[in-house]
Amino acid sequence: MHAYFAGGCFWCITPFFTRLPGVGEVISGFSGGDEPNPSYEAVKRQQTGHRETISVAYDPEQVDFDTLLRIFLKNVDPFDGGGQFIDRGRSYTLAVYYQNKSELAIARKQLAALAEKEGKTPQVALEPFKSFWPAGEEHQYFYLRHPEEFEREMTESGRRKQDEL
Repeated sequence: MHAYFAGGCFWCITPFFTRLPGVGEVISGFSGGDEPNPSYEAVKRQQTGHRETISVAYDPEQVDFDTLLRIFLKNVDPFDGGGQFIDRGRSYTLAVYYQNKSELAIARKQLAALAEKEGKTPQVALEPFKSFWPAGEEHQYFYLRHPEEFEREMTESGRRKQDEL
């Protein structure tokens, strides 16, 4: 099975899923727009309706959608409707691309619980999955291919505070 999450910069959200038992691969790409096969540059420049998105391949007998969604929400700012950290614009906004009624129900339940706990409304779009377009090979598993650049991005973006390193 696959789950699709738009969590801002796809480089930054990928590692949180790759270490989970039951997760196969995590592919960086684009969802949410209507144009076929958008380029990274066009999405980054807000020229398409796509968001940077990850496709999480998982074995539902080892890890469930509910757990994946919890990991997602823990590693983003669910109350920021303008993007994530220093990455701004629609292509960096949050979304859960659900594929069935069960995933939609789980997402609604988790977002309602988060709203009740925090006293504010999460800014996470719930949209039916339409398509997923993988980004170029240079964007896949960026944190493994370019660890120093990845750490700089995590720190400079505000996703990881310097004192947490």
